[in-house]
Amino acid sequence: MAGMAANSAPAPRGQSTLDDVSRSIIEQLQQDGRRSYASIGKVVGLSEAAVRQRVQRLTESGIMQIVAVTDPLQIGFARQAMVAVHVEGAIQPVADALSQMEEVVYVVVTAGTYDVLCEVVATDDIELLDLVSARIRAIPGVRDTETFMYLKLAKQTYSWGTR
Repeated sequence: MAGMAANSAPAPRGQSTLDDVSRSIIEQLQQDGRRSYASIGKVVGLSEAAVRQRVQRLTESGIMQIVAVTDPLQIGFARQAMVAVHVEGAIQPVADALSQMEEVVYVVVTAGTYDVLCEVVATDDIELLDLVSARIRAIPGVRDTETFMYLKLAKQTYSWGTR
């Protein structure tokens, strides 16, 4: 395009361009989500107000969320599992239906053996059985499922994605 600098091309779909300061702010919040804007500002070289504005832009744009992460076992969910789903027909309606279930905490459409993977939490085996057998398998388009029960959580991190 005439008049457009070579380095001003839009970011590929699904990607946002972050400058080093925004990346540093995200990293600071990943280390401690309760860190004050003033203390973050000291690390990244901005005022408290400037950090607040950047965080607001990052959250409003959907690049970042600030949430409380809980330990499912400590709040009554004794069962966690990954449920792999084969779909007949359109995949997105199945992913959308799974996303509406409160017990489903993660949904991803995949390429490979399964069409959709979803992570679920349940209070016990009976609730997990009901969730998979009576509710997930009842979604139109679900052909079959395979459930992978979690025995032990070896690693869970939310500190990726800034570099």
